[in-house]
Amino acid sequence: MTMPAQQVTPGLSGHPAALALINRHRVRAWEPLPWIIAIAFYFAFPNHLGFGTDLLVTILFALSLDLALGYAGIVTLGHAAFFGAGAYTVGMLAHHGIWTEPISGLFLAAGVAALIGFASGLILLRTTGLTLLMLTLCTMALLEEAANMGEKYTGGFDGLPNLPIPPLFGLFEFNPLYPRVQYVYVLCVLFVCFVFVRTLVYSPFGQSLTGIRENVLRMRAVGAPVNWRLVTCYTISAAIAGIAGGLWAQANAYVNLSTLGLDRAATVLIILVLGGYGRLYGAFIGAVVYMALSHFLAKVYPTAWQLGLGLLLMLIALFARNGVLGLWDQLTSRFIGKRGPT
Repeated sequence: MTMPAQQVTPGLSGHPAALALINRHRVRAWEPLPWIIAIAFYFAFPNHLGFGTDLLVTILFALSLDLALGYAGIVTLGHAAFFGAGAYTVGMLAHHGIWTEPISGLFLAAGVAALIGFASGLILLRTTGLTLLMLTLCTMALLEEAANMGEKYTGGFDGLPNLPIPPLFGLFEFNPLYPRVQYVYVLCVLFVCFVFVRTLVYSPFGQSLTGIRENVLRMRAVGAPVNWRLVTCYTISAAIAGIAGGLWAQANAYVNLSTLGLDRAATVLIILVLGGYGRLYGAFIGAVVYMALSHFLAKVYPTAWQLGLGLLLMLIALFARNGVLGLWDQLTSRFIGKRGPT
C-alpha cells in the first residue's frame, strides 16, 4: 500500500534547512539599505564624489572576486589581470579613436576579460592550492609585462592619459572635476551587476558552486560537471572584473599599469577578508572599511598608514571568522542564545 507523500515526509517543508533553501532568493528587509546610503552619499557629500566613484568601482571588482573565491572556492591572486584587461580595452579603443561610446565599451571590456578568463581557466583550473595561486599570479604578471612592452599601443609605463570619453547617451558629460555623472553611471552599472550576481548565486548553478567549494569529491560523485562549472564561474567573474576595469578607465579618463599590478590584486583580496567572502555584501562592507580607513590613516600618519591596516587584518584573522559579517553573525548568535527561545 502506497502512503501519501505528505505522510512519507511529515513536516519536511517546515524544516529550517528546507525553509532556508526555499527562501534563499527572497529580498530581505535590510537589503535596500546599501543602495539608499549610496544615493544619500550623492547628495550629502557632493565634494567627495570622486572618492565615492572609486569606492563603487572597488565594490564591483571585489564582487567579481567574491563570485570566484567566495562561492566557487577558486583561490586566485591574479584577479587584477581581468580588471586591467577591461581597463586597457576601453583605454586603447578610445585612445586610438576606434570606439569611445561608454556603455558598449563596457560590453567590449567584459568580452575581452571573459575571453582571457575562459582561455586561462581551461588550463589553470586543472590545478588547485598553491599551484593555482602561483599560476594566476603569473598570468597577471604576463599581462602586465605585455602592456609594458607594447608601448606603441598601451603607452607602456606612462599609460594612456586624457582618454576621449564622449557624453553618456550624448547628453551627460563626464567632468573630472565634478564627477557627478560618473558616480551615478557607476552606481547604476554596479546595481545591474549585483542583481545578476545575486540571481546567479541563488540559482541551482550557484548552489552547485557552493557544493563544489565545500566538497568537490562529493560533487564529482553525484555526476556534476565540476571542471566546466568552475570554468564558467571563472569566466563570468572575469567579465565582471573587466566591467569594473572599464568603468575605472572611463571614470578617470586614463589607464596605466597599476590596473594590472599586484597591489590591486592584493587589495581586493584584503577587502574580501575584511568584509567576508561568500556573502555578497562582504564586498560592500570590506571596500568601505578598507578605503575609509586607509583614507583616514593616510591623513593622520602618512608615512606608516599601512601599519593600522595590518593590525586590523590581524585582529580580523584572529578573532573574526569570515570578516566583519562573520563577526556580526557570532555576536548576534550569542545574543540570541543568551535570550533563549522566544
